[in-house]
This record gives sequence, structure tokens and C-alpha cells, in this order.
Amino acid sequence: MQKAVLTTLIMICLACYPLIVYVGLTRFNSHILTIVLLFLLGLRLWFSRALFDKMPWLKPATLLAVITILISKTVGSDLGLRLYPVIINVVMLIVFAYSLHKGPSIIETFARITEPALDENGVIYTKKVTLLWCLFFVVNGGIALYTSIFSSLETWAFYNGFVAYLAMGTLFAIEWLVRQRVKRNPGV
Repeated sequence: MQKAVLTTLIMICLACYPLIVYVGLTRFNSHILTIVLLFLLGLRLWFSRALFDKMPWLKPATLLAVITILISKTVGSDLGLRLYPVIINVVMLIVFAYSLHKGPSIIETFARITEPALDENGVIYTKKVTLLWCLFFVVNGGIALYTSIFSSLETWAFYNGFVAYLAMGTLFAIEWLVRQRVKRNPGV
């Protein structure tokens, strides 16, 4: 039970990554920020080992983030710290796109948790949703990259720490509404 709570707290902290980076770069020493971020990422790797099969993107995303943070610290630039959201989007895009190519799609895998006997229409629908998420990761990752390179730290933190989550939540909500309609009217 304590491990699950700690894992959840680590995930919440990493979801607040842009806020942590913003506060760390504007109020604290970058050495302290680097140590805090590497510690959080290391804890995520350690406590999330059981999730690696269910969330294959977790390990490479975390390792890429660690490498980027270390390179950033080595060259004395905060760019590497800002690239974490880009890394997450790229890794998620690769995982979702690969699942479309190899099958079953990521969304189909999630759907089969609650509906093991998913029919052919359901499989087609889940492929379309997976493709939609791929498009989301391209757009969101592109904006995250732009804000990382060309925007102020404040704009970067606002987009990656608020707007991106709002967009993701909106996509989840719209997809859920569409899914309810599709379930009620399979021919639509």
C-alpha cells in the first residue's frame, strides 16, 4: 500500500515537472533543481518496475529525461530541462504508432480491459482513437519543442504545465463522449 501511495506521489510530482523547473530555475540553484529532478526520475524508475510491461514508454522516457538533464547540466543550459515534455510526446508517439503497426493498438489494449470481447467495429474505432492520439502527440510535442527553444521560461511552463494538460483532458473528454455515442449507435 505504501509503495502505491509513493508511486502515485512521484507521478504527481513529475506531472508538475514544468512547475518544478520554473520554480527551481527562478528561485533556487540549478544544482539543487538537477538533484531534485534526477532523484524524482530515479524514484519513478525504481518504484515503477512493475508497470514497465503495461507502460512500455515509461522506462525509455525516464532514461532519456535523465540523459537530457545531465547533458543540460554539463553544458550549462536549461534547454535540456525544458525538453522533457518533448521527450514524453516523442516516446508516446513512437509507442502508439508502433502499436498501430504491430497491433493491437494501445487504445484497443486499454479497451479490452473492460470489454474483452471487443467486436470488429470496436477494434476499428480503437485504431482511429490511437491514430488521433498520435496526431495529438505530434502537435503537442511540436508546440512543446517550440516553447522549449523560442519561448520564455514563463511561457514554456504555462504551456507545458497547464495548456498541454488542458488539451489532453479535453481530448479525453471529447473521445469519451464520442465513444458513448458510438456504443449507443454502432452504425454511426
